[in-house]
Amino acid sequence: MALEAQSAAIVAQFDYTDEQVNSAVNEFRRQMTEGLEKDGTSLSQIPTYVTGVPNGTEKGLYMAVDLGGTNFRVCSIQLNGDTTFNLTFSKVAIPRKLMVAKTAQELFAFLAKQIELFLQTHHEDHFEQHVRRRMTMSSPDGYKDEHVFRLGFTFSFPVQQVGINKGTLIRWTKGFDIPDAIGKDVCALLQNEIDKLHLPVKVAALVNDTVGTLMARSYSSPGKTGTVLGAIFGTGTNGAYVEKLSNLKKPLSGEYDKTTGEMVINTEWGSFDNQLSVLPNTAWDVALDKASPNPGIQMYEKRVSGMFLGEILRLVIIDLLKDPKVSFFKDENSSSNDWKSTTNIVSDSSIYTQWGVDTAIMSVAAADNTPELSTLRGELEKQLDICSAGLDDAQAFKAIANAIGRRSARLSAVAIAAIVLQTGKLTDSANADEPIDIGVDGSLVEHYPYFRDMIYEALRTIDGIGEEGAKRIRIGIAKDGSGVGAALIALVAAGMEERLTTADYLGELRSNAKSNNLTVVPEDGETAAQD
Repeated sequence: MALEAQSAAIVAQFDYTDEQVNSAVNEFRRQMTEGLEKDGTSLSQIPTYVTGVPNGTEKGLYMAVDLGGTNFRVCSIQLNGDTTFNLTFSKVAIPRKLMVAKTAQELFAFLAKQIELFLQTHHEDHFEQHVRRRMTMSSPDGYKDEHVFRLGFTFSFPVQQVGINKGTLIRWTKGFDIPDAIGKDVCALLQNEIDKLHLPVKVAALVNDTVGTLMARSYSSPGKTGTVLGAIFGTGTNGAYVEKLSNLKKPLSGEYDKTTGEMVINTEWGSFDNQLSVLPNTAWDVALDKASPNPGIQMYEKRVSGMFLGEILRLVIIDLLKDPKVSFFKDENSSSNDWKSTTNIVSDSSIYTQWGVDTAIMSVAAADNTPELSTLRGELEKQLDICSAGLDDAQAFKAIANAIGRRSARLSAVAIAAIVLQTGKLTDSANADEPIDIGVDGSLVEHYPYFRDMIYEALRTIDGIGEEGAKRIRIGIAKDGSGVGAALIALVAAGMEERLTTADYLGELRSNAKSNNLTVVPEDGETAAQD
């Protein structure tokens, strides 16, 4: 009975009430506004220079590359214009020596070589033509470069983005350490190596994978209006949404298309409320943060994402095991165990090691509704070397795991609700019958049982959304933001470049005409008359 009472007390500590959810939504919106007005805030609210989302009618052949860790992926994506696409890709491991190379050139030359090999294998016709871009006024779009691939570059390291295809590396993570690259434009580094190989490829866009999720969902989802939010709820968590340019008050350098009146914003919401003004903060949250590599930051992510949920659970389990008043994963004799055995934890069980509990076991606990919890008990032995766990042990483990998972889902709803309310879509009478589309990706929303159900449960309790508003919010899986999404951003970038460059070229022509006393700007094929 002591175990049941103690586990119930722990479960109560992870309860995040409706009132707390609403307070957090209000604070999230306040921090969103603050991040749009200035730098150095909890929510970074990073402008992406992407000023539109697709509607599923886009066509064309684009490329995408993804450097996100120890592998490098090269893709080509044929957009069919009917919300469908065809994807071809190759993947190669990054040699360890290049992850710590002396110069950035060594790594980026390797990446460019993989692009060349991909083109040779999958697009030999394009590879042989090597048609490069040139300006011309003989075509309405100002280009004769139909054979040049526009490429979206997903680069999953911290960068300071200053244009749709410009961004300087702030620091390396994930085992990379090439000091020579710090402060350099990663798109230019890749383009330089592509050009050395004379490849018909232009790095058109620097891509954040969350922005890619937004784009991929907007292309493939049905409806008249585009997707408003792309979100990751997996190992980490982040969101990117469509914001009105008029709300973006902080200085914005670099060129971008102002005609849409919108820009996609990368929230970097993992750092929401680092001050802990509205986020829950149990003793186990404190312990996890203190022992983490980055104490004091990413406080929202540490309560939501899959990377941390298993560790929170592990810390709770360890405290229960240390409690002399509670019999948890231990039996006086076999008579107290429903399997007529005694529970043992192997001495080198990963339960005793930091990060030793994978969040996947929480999914098992949530899914196992059998009377004896036999599936969960089997996984406790398989994953954590907890042998012959009793039913009461498994029930306590399940209850605590579920409470941690439910809190994560309700906190996830906070971010979703804040952005839905920020967009004003719920009160927009012009699209009153249209769903508010949200694209999500990641292991929690894909594989954790009932996670989306728990998000909706929380959404229904939020002021300004309620039962009716929650019905209009459509949360759908968006796959391959770093591939399809990156290609779609390259498409947007190509359109931007076309408009901006053509306008610049016409301006230069007019300026030259004026300085040379030309009476008109010549049309293609005409000769201007001089006075």
